[in-house]
Amino acid sequence: MGKRDDLIAKYAEDLKDKCGMDADMDLLTKVTIGCGPAIYDADASTVAATQDGELETVKNNFLIKKLGLADGPELMEAINKVLETYGMSERNKYRVVVYYMLTKHFGKEAVYG
Repeated sequence: MGKRDDLIAKYAEDLKDKCGMDADMDLLTKVTIGCGPAIYDADASTVAATQDGELETVKNNFLIKKLGLADGPELMEAINKVLETYGMSERNKYRVVVYYMLTKHFGKEAVYG
């Protein structure tokens, strides 16, 4: 297994242990690939949930640009819901896990089809 496969396994474990959901491994793999080289960078691979600027970046670059959603208060509500599910006390919130849960929340799996 390569480094990416190891990370995908770690993300699936986080989804199961911290978020209480079984991962759709095909979708999880596609979301991981979609994040590109950021998954290998310690800072870029996680979401700083306490920084408003970071949450705006998730909203604008992922929800609006990648998933094609219209801007509105429901986007930030969904981000906050996902972060709560992950656990606000959880220090490392992996970007791939957050993006995966947002993709599922909005039923936008087809974007990765």
